Amino acid sequence: MYIKKILLAIAILGLIGLSVFSYYIYTSIFSGNTSFSGEEKLVYVPTGANYQIVIDSLQPYVEDMESFDLVARKKGYASNIRAGRYAIKPGMNNNDLVNALRSGNVPVKLTFNNQERLENLAGRIAQQIEADSTTLIEAFKDKEFLAENDFTEAEALAMYIPNQYEFYWNTSAEEFRDRMKREYDRFWTEEKKQKAEEIGLNPKEVSTLASIVHKETAKVDERPKVAGVYMNRYKNGWKLDADPTVIYALKNKTQKWDTIIKRVLYKDLELDSPYNTYIYKELPPGPIFMPDISAINAVLNYEDHEYFYFVADVENFGYHKFAKNLAQHNRNKQEYVRWINNQGVKR
Repeated sequence: MYIKKILLAIAILGLIGLSVFSYYIYTSIFSGNTSFSGEEKLVYVPTGANYQIVIDSLQPYVEDMESFDLVARKKGYASNIRAGRYAIKPGMNNNDLVNALRSGNVPVKLTFNNQERLENLAGRIAQQIEADSTTLIEAFKDKEFLAENDFTEAEALAMYIPNQYEFYWNTSAEEFRDRMKREYDRFWTEEKKQKAEEIGLNPKEVSTLASIVHKETAKVDERPKVAGVYMNRYKNGWKLDADPTVIYALKNKTQKWDTIIKRVLYKDLELDSPYNTYIYKELPPGPIFMPDISAINAVLNYEDHEYFYFVADVENFGYHKFAKNLAQHNRNKQEYVRWINNQGVKR
């Protein structure tokens, strides 16, 4: 009788212990274990990260790290870390957290535009994905890649069509570059290539001329008209005489890319550079800026008119006055020169 009571007590204690253990396991797996409310938090797991790096990244957002660690190890996550950008939502339990870190790599809505050089582009992209700017610029300028794809380093900026793209955060520099080449090929449809051929340019030359048009006017509705001026000059064998190319040539010579030049001087027009279209009839070696899609389309669909000249319109800022002959242009130019002198702009 006494032994039966002991066995019964042991059984009851065992059941209690099992219940406590089961409750602990249940709460460890299925009870909410985040320490924040409101919007989701993003956790970045770098390529090659170990489990401790993940723990450190999660620490600000997880309430009970010990229970998370238990579940992560039981589910084999601690030995199978995956790089990426992961969303942690308030109220997630440990099971949810591990599942999110396993398969919830959240894409980045990557955007870029208005970049002057490959170096600027690399800096912009490095702010949005894991690859750093040094690795990116090395990939952009890789001689073997450029040769295989028929690009020079000067032309390479044309390969990056500004838009919004979806990438995983842990995309490598080479993966980003290769994807951009595919996007470039997708952008340049047979129809667009045919249009380029009809106006006597190839796609890279279109982008180069579009970069000048883009720098000349921020007004999208005016770009086809400006493109028409340059195409009139180009088709008639004139030099383009584009001020933005002179500014680029000056920056390229001094390597002072942050210099702000609001006024091109006559002495600047004498700078011997393949980018200076006041000296050379040819298009520059490559884009002087990253043209946006509207500028590229403006060149492909330029306005057919008889204008050969234009100058800033001081009565309608942002737009330009156009002229068919030099006499008319000089009258328009005098008005602009008086205005800029009154503003005290020397450079």
